[in-house]
Amino acid sequence: MRFFTAGESHGPQLTAIIEGLPAQMDLTVDMINKELTRRQGGHGRGRRMQIETDEVVISSGVRHGKTLGSPVTLTVVNDDWKHWTKIMGIEPLGEDVDPATIKRQISRPRPGHADLVGGMKYGHRDLRNVLERSSARETTMRVAIGAVAKKFLEEIGITTVAHVHDIGGVKIDSSTYENLSMEELRTVIGQDPVYCADPEASKKMVQAIDDAKERGDTIGGVVEVIIEGCPPGIGSYVQFDRKLDAKLASAMMSINAFKGVEIGLGFEMAQLPGSEVHDEIAWDEERGYYRKTNRLGGLEGGMSTGMPIKVKGVMKPIPTLYKPLESVDIDTKEPFVATIERSDPCAVPAASVVAEHVIATALAQAIMEEFRADTIDGIQKEVEAYRAYVKEF
Repeated sequence: MRFFTAGESHGPQLTAIIEGLPAQMDLTVDMINKELTRRQGGHGRGRRMQIETDEVVISSGVRHGKTLGSPVTLTVVNDDWKHWTKIMGIEPLGEDVDPATIKRQISRPRPGHADLVGGMKYGHRDLRNVLERSSARETTMRVAIGAVAKKFLEEIGITTVAHVHDIGGVKIDSSTYENLSMEELRTVIGQDPVYCADPEASKKMVQAIDDAKERGDTIGGVVEVIIEGCPPGIGSYVQFDRKLDAKLASAMMSINAFKGVEIGLGFEMAQLPGSEVHDEIAWDEERGYYRKTNRLGGLEGGMSTGMPIKVKGVMKPIPTLYKPLESVDIDTKEPFVATIERSDPCAVPAASVVAEHVIATALAQAIMEEFRADTIDGIQKEVEAYRAYVKEF
């Protein structure tokens, strides 16, 4: 399975094309829109979420609620485009139009964004040409693609969930959720304003977000994605680029503003002896092989172990501040305070939704490499046979 996304933040629409999905898989716009709505939620979102109501249009690859096996095209219209038709117009400017007279040209790069380096790379003197595509608005389509991937994973018995672990230094008490089922955890998170499973930590996180907004500042945090039901052996140890942990880490780091990844205990392992890091192996007739603990987060040697996969991602504070940092105008070379675009004081809750979907997409791609079939029932049979094999190994 492969995919591409296209579109600018204030352009007419966002588009994705997914190729390689098996035929005969259930897929509707409602399945995707449900996840897009979650991405727009969470305490700390800015005005853009009040302007846009993201709804997907499926224009190819699906007929009567079933995938055809041909490329699936997804589109989300930008409602705000009507206010940007001249600024972001497709057609060339007339000879009598001075580009400098068009509003919202940007010559002042914002610290922490792609503005300056992107302008250097592609030769853009108007840095809007950079920020329009480098914007986190692109993650709308990553969630749409991930919703399709999640549906595929569900068809073969794999479930995913993501939650907020840390915001602005306020950390969750893991004992509040570690004994919850995936469905229970999903329910708790869905009812929480910051998608956190710890009610007490959630209250403090909300306050931290409000305090940051009052200061004109932003805060980041940590999100965790949990996957259950993945059979052992997905990925490979034989080549670096086939390792599943590398693929999942790459997917997490591809999200805007993410600066770190942990699998299992992650960086905590640096302070622990091996006896407190590695997971002992056991076997019984009901489960087959399993680990007595899951400190390595369900991954060993670049492959899934059959235990829950646990991946954390670190999101930096959004760099667009209402108390802007100093920058340098690329035209005058004079210092100036950075240009302000619409921003959220904290987008960590929304980022947890994005993280779940990019991780689901990467896992779906890895599984499709392992089990090749043109129909969803063909893949289901292959996965079922493989599960029986590893259980009796």
